Amino acid sequence: MSVAFALPAAVTYGIADFAGGLATRRAGVLGVTAGAQLVGLVALVPAVLLVPGAPTGAALGTGALAGIAGASGLLLYFRGLAVGPMGVVAPLSAVVGAGLPLLVGLAGGERLGAATVAGLATALVAIVLATAGTRDAVAVRGVLLGLGAGVGFGLFFVGLDATPPGSGLWPLLAGRAVSVALLGALVVGLGAGTGGTRGAWGLVVLSGLFDSAANVLFLLATRTGDLGVSAVLVSLYPVVVVLLARIVLHERLTRAQLASAGLALTASALLSLGAP
Repeated sequence: MSVAFALPAAVTYGIADFAGGLATRRAGVLGVTAGAQLVGLVALVPAVLLVPGAPTGAALGTGALAGIAGASGLLLYFRGLAVGPMGVVAPLSAVVGAGLPLLVGLAGGERLGAATVAGLATALVAIVLATAGTRDAVAVRGVLLGLGAGVGFGLFFVGLDATPPGSGLWPLLAGRAVSVALLGALVVGLGAGTGGTRGAWGLVVLSGLFDSAANVLFLLATRTGDLGVSAVLVSLYPVVVVLLARIVLHERLTRAQLASAGLALTASALLSLGAP
């Protein structure tokens, strides 16, 4: 059952990420991220009422922690997409985001199969190729930001999976509310404002709506199946980002970057095969 939710979540995440990444090339990353999170929060309010669940302390607390991790990852990710090649940043962030839940499972006593070990090893090679094959210092920073974003996404996935099964969408609402509050405080504290996002508001709204929809689908996937399987299937979202970057932006990658992106996607597939 988790596949029925995880695969649509991957497509939805991909559209949200491309729209957000493109918006950050036209406006400040902080304003774009804060705006997208606010749009997502507004969309989640009526959705919470449609899915039965109880807003317990555990649900709201765990959801809030997951939201902090997710918002941090999104800030790093959008900045990475803005300064680095989308076709590399997206696959690397995804494979880190998928591998972290598997490592958490390993720490909890789960055993890794041969495919999972091969997937993790392939991911490491992809990371090395991405950094070694990118000579532009700004692009290298984009790659590193993508890796950091993957850690944030992985922690977000782990946090959502830890929420009580009967909590409905309340953990997502709590997480989004906390992230909006934190990002809003940063916008005010740094005097960044969101006026510069006016030319990108369409992309910001699109990113926020699709991101919230993807979060709902992912949460439903973890409720109906295994975290490892759901996280790895969702990690296929870079396929959408890469395709959109190629079609819309006509983005071209170096041979090393192409190899890195291909290996990252291969790693995701291997992790999917090896997930319990």
